[in-house]
Amino acid sequence: MNRIMVMGVSAGVGKSTFARKLGEVLDINVYHLDSLYWKPDWVEASLEEFAANQKKIVSLDQWIIEGNYSNTYDIRVQNADTIIYLELPLIFCLYRVFKRWILNVGKTRPDMGKGCREKLDYKFLKFICTTYYPRKKKMKARLQAFKGIGSQKNIITLTNKKEIQSYLETLSI
Repeated sequence: MNRIMVMGVSAGVGKSTFARKLGEVLDINVYHLDSLYWKPDWVEASLEEFAANQKKIVSLDQWIIEGNYSNTYDIRVQNADTIIYLELPLIFCLYRVFKRWILNVGKTRPDMGKGCREKLDYKFLKFICTTYYPRKKKMKARLQAFKGIGSQKNIITLTNKKEIQSYLETLSI
């Protein structure tokens, strides 16, 4: 396990926190897609720039890349040996998004682009609520497709906080 994709059903599922803890346990650098995608003041990177930055990372021997961004899955999945998918209930995701906002108001989180201060707005909440169930269904199909890309890919699905904690504890031993 040297090249790891961490994906999730929604914002707030815990991808960044899980990836950070996984990186600490395995001593592997973690790369957050949000920090590659968002430029200062919430300006979006071009697809070309975003993809080029990921191609540099996946050429390394070891990495953990955290985030979804389906328009560049192919870059990561072709090079990953392990794909970890987190799926917690919608209510947990929403709770965590609110908690994250409260704890980080006026700050830029380490997993975000520089100068992107924490924000929470109706558009983002609506996005989470309207995409959660369709994405959950689509991710099952997507994970099946990822299995077809290479038999050597280890695909792990963690669906509750206990499974997530147990998985990290198992690796720590």
